[in-house]
Amino acid sequence: MLLELKGVQKRFGGVVALRGGDLSVDAGEVHLVMGENGAGKSTMMKIIAGLYQRDGGEMKWRGQTVNFANPVEAAHVGIAMVHQESLLAPHLTVAENIFLGREVANRLGLIDRGAMVEKARRLIEEHHFPLQAEWKVERLSPAGKQLVEICRAIQHGTSLLIFDEPTSSLSEAETHEVFKIVRTLRDRGTGVIYITHRMDELRSVGDRVTILRDGETVHTESLATLSTASMIRYMVGREVAALYEREPVKPGPELLRVHNLTSPPAVKDVTLSVRAGEIVGMAGLVGAGRTELCRAIFGLDHPSAGQIWVDGKQVSIRGPRDAVRHGVALIPEDRQKTGLARELPISWNVTMADIPAQYGVLRHTTERDVTAKAIERLRIRCDSGAQKAGRLSGGNQQKVVISKWVSRGARVFLFDEPTRGIDIGAKVEVFEVMDELARQGAAILMVSSELPELLQVADRILVMRQGRLAGELPGRTTQEEIMRLATLPSSGTELEQ
Repeated sequence: MLLELKGVQKRFGGVVALRGGDLSVDAGEVHLVMGENGAGKSTMMKIIAGLYQRDGGEMKWRGQTVNFANPVEAAHVGIAMVHQESLLAPHLTVAENIFLGREVANRLGLIDRGAMVEKARRLIEEHHFPLQAEWKVERLSPAGKQLVEICRAIQHGTSLLIFDEPTSSLSEAETHEVFKIVRTLRDRGTGVIYITHRMDELRSVGDRVTILRDGETVHTESLATLSTASMIRYMVGREVAALYEREPVKPGPELLRVHNLTSPPAVKDVTLSVRAGEIVGMAGLVGAGRTELCRAIFGLDHPSAGQIWVDGKQVSIRGPRDAVRHGVALIPEDRQKTGLARELPISWNVTMADIPAQYGVLRHTTERDVTAKAIERLRIRCDSGAQKAGRLSGGNQQKVVISKWVSRGARVFLFDEPTRGIDIGAKVEVFEVMDELARQGAAILMVSSELPELLQVADRILVMRQGRLAGELPGRTTQEEIMRLATLPSSGTELEQ
């Protein structure tokens, strides 16, 4: 046995994040760790990787009790972690990030950049990743950065590798490549801990699964004998329907129209419309231009051609201020970086798009009232509006991002990957919020790489391919039909932005 945890505990002030964590991982095993956001998964993994120190319980590595003071100590014995959110240095190249902290030196003790580039190139080619060793990381999409994280962990060599949501931003082809890497590591005798919320991935990679709920390990079993329904029941403590059932709303007037919109190089001559009460899904492969389309509509990027109508009137959106003034809201793909001020209170995040001030003075009473209404309406689970937004679970963070625009009175919502990195229970809650907004007359454009989710939620599905609309499908179509429209031979450069 490589790793064993018994009754591990962790507190942050008065908050108990982990009250009874049990886990064992063998060499040559892929062990899945599952649970809703806030269940304690990330806390447990950070204790193993040396980012946190436990407050109680026992951790053994190869039979010896250990307590890593930092990630360097964990790495020294052979433990590495691929984080969901990129921890790379954006101003450095792919090769420099792969070898960061373990640079290759020449005989004079100087960094040998040529050798690092050559080794990185061989590693990238071995795994068929669409990367170039000389690319700057800041040019990469979230998917590209995730692949660099994986290359970095593989290159450094480990006995135990922790994957935290490794495929959350990857295409189907890239996901299968990650699966191959995981299987190769297992066959070489490496232990793998794999965290995922994507139920369709489980049986493709895992041997055993440990499920956490409310900071405790509640079940461990072989995947061969554990049904999906039982797994969900252990995760959420109740029965959850396998599919989210949404009853379509009779659409009202057109609230958003985009005509011949072009935003080089990613968006080319796109025309679409969304009516009040509609949830229109948008599918496509990584690099198809879906995120860039949302950015162009919201004014973050500046289109070179095309027109935008909101509520029947042609509008000029030269920046986000214009979009907000016209009632357009963007819930971005990366909520941690561009949707949320993690170190600020929930109340500040909820009201930042419409600060309650008079004569330049913040009206604290109004701020508290607006925040309390948002917490109640969106069912945000928190201690109070004064709690830091970054301390919430992923699903509740997403609700805070949405509440910012609901409080502002937005009517057109652009949801970019709204369920990325959140658990099945929180996904249902986000879908319920979207459904409520639609029923109250909002128009919603929903970008998602999760095809089953689009089929469950969307009234219509638009498919993008290489920056253009490839077609429109009814909401009750098939994944095969979506992929037929979305698929083109890869150019190998879609991870570069």
